Amino acid sequence: MMTPTSVGAMRCIGILGGSSDQATADYYRRFNKAANDHFGGWNTAELIISSMNFAFSRDCALNGRWDELASYLSERAVALERAGAEILICASNTLHRLAVTFTSKISIPFLHIVDPTAHEILARGLERVALLGTKTAMSGDFLTSRYTSQFGIRVLVPTPQEQDVIDHIIFDELCRGRFSPESKLRVLNIIDKLDERGARGVILGCTELPLLISQHDRPVMPLFDTAGLHVAAALKLATQKA
Repeated sequence: MMTPTSVGAMRCIGILGGSSDQATADYYRRFNKAANDHFGGWNTAELIISSMNFAFSRDCALNGRWDELASYLSERAVALERAGAEILICASNTLHRLAVTFTSKISIPFLHIVDPTAHEILARGLERVALLGTKTAMSGDFLTSRYTSQFGIRVLVPTPQEQDVIDHIIFDELCRGRFSPESKLRVLNIIDKLDERGARGVILGCTELPLLISQHDRPVMPLFDTAGLHVAAALKLATQKA
């Protein structure tokens, strides 16, 4: 039985962070709260965070230097394992575009950000949802194809013009810690249009988006917080007995 001074047993989670620092800090807060909720007392999470310079990540993405970014992340993943991480996660939906490469040289388990969200969508009995995220995530198929091929979930995305609006809000505002009522309303209006197109839920497929909107803003439309679901699944994995 846990007492206030008991130390909870959990494996160390390595986090590829810094893209952006806002989401990475949110992951840190969420993990520590989740660990304390689980164990009580003074317990917090066992974490090692490798936080990159966001300017490098953004420059690589804007200029198509994905191979260079993948190599960089691979080095960081290896370093996290060597430092003692026993589980690896990446605190960015967009950077999961490179997951196959940056996990190729590690032996510890990697928890893909899509999987916990997909399980929650299916648990809610939904098969057709929308995806919000960066332009890279919405216009590419590295997230949507995993939802569809591995879980049978059909995914809608906003129009190209709406994708530009969301991408601007993410990078020029949320990643800089700016959260305006006007931008919140613009994102919610896009969600309403996706509802009209037949979406039965919306994936907040950028780890900064839950900092701007939450289920409270659209009580009827299920909003799937990829960051929160990722943290919960990672902590569950870390606290499972071997």
